[in-house]
Amino acid sequence: MKKVFARTRGLTDKPFHYCPGCTHGIIHRLIAEVMCEMDILGETIGVSPVGCTYNNYEYFACDMVQAAHGRAPAVATGIKRVHPDQPVFTYQGDGDLAAIGTAEIIHAAARGEKITAFFANNAIYGMTSGQMAPTTLLGQVTTTSPFGRDAAVEGYPINVSEMLATIRGAVYIERVAVNNFKEISKAKKAIAKAFRVQQQKLGFSMVEILSTCPTNWGKDPVASLRWLEDEMMAQYPLGVFRGGDLEV
Repeated sequence: MKKVFARTRGLTDKPFHYCPGCTHGIIHRLIAEVMCEMDILGETIGVSPVGCTYNNYEYFACDMVQAAHGRAPAVATGIKRVHPDQPVFTYQGDGDLAAIGTAEIIHAAARGEKITAFFANNAIYGMTSGQMAPTTLLGQVTTTSPFGRDAAVEGYPINVSEMLATIRGAVYIERVAVNNFKEISKAKKAIAKAFRVQQQKLGFSMVEILSTCPTNWGKDPVASLRWLEDEMMAQYPLGVFRGGDLEV
């Protein structure tokens, strides 16, 4: 029988620890597949900070480095400057990248660091029991916004991709999702493009990936995918925010 699908060698055999319905696993697989298809697995260095994916160094088969909470872009900068010809990426959640790591991601983009950030946005703090994140939607209930996020009290959600797209050193910024096969296919293409931008030493690249968190959203996996489509995409529209005309 012809084999039509196999586990990518870009991932180890370690079982994922993620909750049922969490889409981190899909994102991991896409990054791993791209590294293998581009034949860069043996050269790539990933940086894992703090969050639900704090231990993804156990899953990716490339070299990985652990960073403190929010500091992955700073660590990646140091690695890239020492190893300028090796692909370097960060894998960060919204609490990590858009809260404690805001300064690091903004200044890495402003410096035009030739690294790639993969930003998983599920609009909530996943690892620490579902507190409000910078990307939490208005009206969204979390453990620290039990009556729903109120702009007058907690402010507005931060659209990270749109913000970074205003920075000159950011060469390629795109927002994708992993809620269905069509969007997963687009997400994989965006991940590959980000790596190619880095290979050509053009500057900073980031792919924001809308993801689900069924456990902390209090929804089953199917309802979570619908909520992502109906609610998250309204606040965070998919598309290329910088670098759409790049031919790489």
